[in-house]
Amino acid sequence: MESIAFLLCMGVALIYKEHDADAFLISAAITLAVALVLIFSTKVKDRTLTKRDGYLIVSLIWILFTVFGSLPLMISGSIPSFPDAFFEVMSGFTTTGSSILNEVEVLPHASLFWRSLTQWMGGLGIVVILLAILPSLGIEGRDLYVAEVPGPMHDKFSFTFHATARRMYIMYIGLTAAETVMLMFGGMSLFDAVCHSFACMATGGYSTKTASLAYWDSAYIQYVITAFMFIGGTNYALLYALFKGKPSHLFKDEEFRLYTGITVAVSLVIAAMLFFSGHQEEYSSIERCIRDAFFQVVTILTTTGFASADYLYWPYAAQMLLFIILFIGGSAGSTVGGIKCVRILLLFKNAFNELKRIIHPNGIINVKYNGKSVRPELLSSIMSFFCMYMFTFVIGSIVMSCFTDIVTATSAVITCLSNVGPGFGDVGPMSNFSSLNGFCKIFLSFIMLVGRLELFTFFVIFTTSFWKR
Repeated sequence: MESIAFLLCMGVALIYKEHDADAFLISAAITLAVALVLIFSTKVKDRTLTKRDGYLIVSLIWILFTVFGSLPLMISGSIPSFPDAFFEVMSGFTTTGSSILNEVEVLPHASLFWRSLTQWMGGLGIVVILLAILPSLGIEGRDLYVAEVPGPMHDKFSFTFHATARRMYIMYIGLTAAETVMLMFGGMSLFDAVCHSFACMATGGYSTKTASLAYWDSAYIQYVITAFMFIGGTNYALLYALFKGKPSHLFKDEEFRLYTGITVAVSLVIAAMLFFSGHQEEYSSIERCIRDAFFQVVTILTTTGFASADYLYWPYAAQMLLFIILFIGGSAGSTVGGIKCVRILLLFKNAFNELKRIIHPNGIINVKYNGKSVRPELLSSIMSFFCMYMFTFVIGSIVMSCFTDIVTATSAVITCLSNVGPGFGDVGPMSNFSSLNGFCKIFLSFIMLVGRLELFTFFVIFTTSFWKR
């Protein structure tokens, strides 16, 4: 699959008559050769995947895809350093959008296209894509899917695995094509529109311009991108129900209501701060305040990471709100990172129920989600996830603070753990991660992977019980 993607990028290089066509051809040959060696040198009698197989395969696929995905960037000289190339490609496949490039425009079109394509492939999930291929190989993909999409809840949509993959394909490709056409109407070239649609639907954030969306300074483009980012952060099962003519499913869902409520409330509060701050003349217009506020809130909440303005110049209270939503993320069952709204919702519901249990110690008080009682073991799992998430954030921040200031360290860790992209300090929306040393880049690359696979999928392979028969 990755070899085919390289050949597609080589075609882009040939169209634009640029020098990196050979680099993608060589990378495709190397990758395909390794794949064929693995295929023909491995004989497996039992082709049934266990849950442990799924966790290990998923983690290895993301790492191997990144290692081989770094080849064309290094061979072509676009990003000659391995830590830099590994960071850039891992950021793409995990849909983080953090970059080490000081000048994006200097890269050849094929390299820019590859960056965006990594996000598009990673957004739907490399392993979820494989579900469409596994049946023909006689392999059951259930445990791969569980490892790849380890969110707290799956409905019937999520358990018809092969049919789910195909439905997600159709929605994903259809929404990407629709956004591409709409962006072209706004003045983007076909190449820029395709690359930004890839990044937007994957909630990734890579742009073909150093200034990101601020390069165009177009209200129309910002509104289109905002709308599709919000769609990308919505549960795909709900989107499927919407396309099937059942919009009531969307508005009855408690997570979607919370997701929408956070978006609207935080955006309006920040818009009011911008309008009344009086620090910048550009925010004398109410429309501009609302547009920039909604764009930045949606791009961070959906962990996309595009930038339309430098929010480091916004009021401190607005920056604090943006920092808080770095942790939250959008809906489970979407391409976003972060803790996810459904977990936040259930954590708060459980906390309020504990207060009720103190008052009524003999009462039977259950946590309910969409009118149904939530199993205690699921709540326990969510609380464990939250604790592990915060523990990873704290340890990561301590490690990073050995190499940079505390603001940059903490925001770099949480923006990579939540797969957002831009942070604060030296890794703000108009900056990048190039100033960090090689160790920090490799360390943050694995933080991205941990966040993308939602911690347990990756951490479980380091336990001794995982390797016992």
